[in-house]
Amino acid sequence: MSNKTRERKVVLEVNNLGIYYETPKGDVRAVDGVSFQLFEGETLGFVGESGCGKSTTAMGILQLVTPPGRIVKGEVRLEGDDLLKMSEDTLRQRRWEKLALIPQGSMNSLNPTMKISSQIQDVIETHRGKQGKEAVQQRILNLFQMVGLPSRIYNMYPHELSGGMKQRVCIAMAIALNPNVVIADESTSALDVVVQRVVAQTILKVKKEMGVSMIMIGHDMGLMAQMVDRVAIMYAGQIVEISEVKALFKSPAHPYSKILIDSVPSLTERETMRVTEGITHDPRNPPSGCIFRLRCPFASNECAQKKPQHQMVRPGQSVACHLYQPQSDGSFIDVRETT
Repeated sequence: MSNKTRERKVVLEVNNLGIYYETPKGDVRAVDGVSFQLFEGETLGFVGESGCGKSTTAMGILQLVTPPGRIVKGEVRLEGDDLLKMSEDTLRQRRWEKLALIPQGSMNSLNPTMKISSQIQDVIETHRGKQGKEAVQQRILNLFQMVGLPSRIYNMYPHELSGGMKQRVCIAMAIALNPNVVIADESTSALDVVVQRVVAQTILKVKKEMGVSMIMIGHDMGLMAQMVDRVAIMYAGQIVEISEVKALFKSPAHPYSKILIDSVPSLTERETMRVTEGITHDPRNPPSGCIFRLRCPFASNECAQKKPQHQMVRPGQSVACHLYQPQSDGSFIDVRETT
């Protein structure tokens, strides 16, 4: 962690979060021991293949995990207070006010029977009490302006809007009460590439103007490179690397991180796409030791016997991998470079 990062205020801290889904043949460990910090004003990206636990982590932070899922361990501290120990009433007040979500599926998140303005008004008045008609109308129109929506949609229904417009409505709802932390759960994944850019620019504008801290979940490594300050790489329910974005793309520390980066097609060179062999293990029965060892080309006996702990192996890069051996001076040597 750099000195600049160390000095910043922690607004959200997740410690050893575990979320399991019950099945007749045993628990699926969707999230298993996730820990990280989100700093004031930063954007932290979560990247990994489908099913790795990115969105489940977000639902755990928001306390929106539904049966058969359950939170089995951990802490989620928002400005020092543990959300997992709060009553439902207190938690409802913290959502929207302090912690908000931009959902992945905007059409499924908006009520098709209510006008756009009524849905945003509900959010505002549920938390702030009854508002004057003119005041709430102006507040909603200001939100539209901030996210680049025309005022004419005030009395429109969700089905009358395009996908990109619906997504920006969800952004407007998320920031309606000026939260400190916003989680964007794959907010551009269901859109075409042109609209993705518009929505991504809207999110960046909102972050800059409001100064919110943000968690951005997605698959697009190229988009992450442009939008986030740090990246958390997830594999099979665990974070295997957390790195400042420039350091990650320049020199990924974990083998899985390198595979993800190498999978991004080049615009300038014609080359074969690189992929890792094998499939993820049965999440009900994770392997001993390193969670990635069954697919890792560098796995050793140590990887099978001992779970690697996160170590700050380079400035701004924390990785859980046995490839890095500590030295007496506090530095780390990559064993791949000595063989």
